[in-house]
Amino acid sequence: MKVLDLQCERQHVFEGWFASEDDYHQQLERGLLECPVCASVRVEKKLSAPRLNLGRGDVQEVAAPAGAVQPAVKTQGLPHGIQAQVLHAMRELMARTEDVGERFADEARAMHHGDIEQRNIRGRTTADEARELIEEGIDILPLPDLPVIKETLQ
Repeated sequence: MKVLDLQCERQHVFEGWFASEDDYHQQLERGLLECPVCASVRVEKKLSAPRLNLGRGDVQEVAAPAGAVQPAVKTQGLPHGIQAQVLHAMRELMARTEDVGERFADEARAMHHGDIEQRNIRGRTTADEARELIEEGIDILPLPDLPVIKETLQ
């Protein structure tokens, strides 16, 4: 298994897992690689140092060749690597919540008042409605609406 650092044309950095170097090139040629943030298919491999698992439970980093330029990219204010972790956490949240769509505020209020059973929900509401829910003491967490969080990382 090869884990490669990839970057799209908009400088979003993410990891790709491939069976081999040939697998990476085949997916790239077929247009299967896509940025998990902006869905760009203009993706390139970045320089990265391999990690070796020697079976002792510890991971050893192998230094990049002398003089090699190490990428230092910040994407949308997030350090390299954090972006993928955030997307993973958001996908996990999506998997563990029910989408109630435009009924979000009504459903949240009904649960808060004990009218319906408590459950984890997500949906859409206006900024004003969200403020009202918070003022009423209803715990909500505003999230960006990113369609890519429902998909798998390449």
